[in-house]
Amino acid sequence: MPAVIRLKRMGTLKKPSHRIVVMDKRTARDGRPIETIGFYDPKTEPANVKVKKERAEYWLGVGAVPSAIVRTLLKKQGIKA
Repeated sequence: MPAVIRLKRMGTLKKPSHRIVVMDKRTARDGRPIETIGFYDPKTEPANVKVKKERAEYWLGVGAVPSAIVRTLLKKQGIKA
């Protein structure tokens, strides 16, 4: 199963927030995730990001590939992606 770490859009119209989730690569963007490992709110100043570090490192260790934006968020949190 090719796993990816990506954002799942939540929130309302014009007030987006995102969950950082681990999903099967073939699943739709807002489909059912394998695990939720954090959240990202871009509308706050500064942007609010929280990631479960140990779970993110676990999924990266077993071969999950982060999207470009998630890779940047993980690096800002001190997680090597």
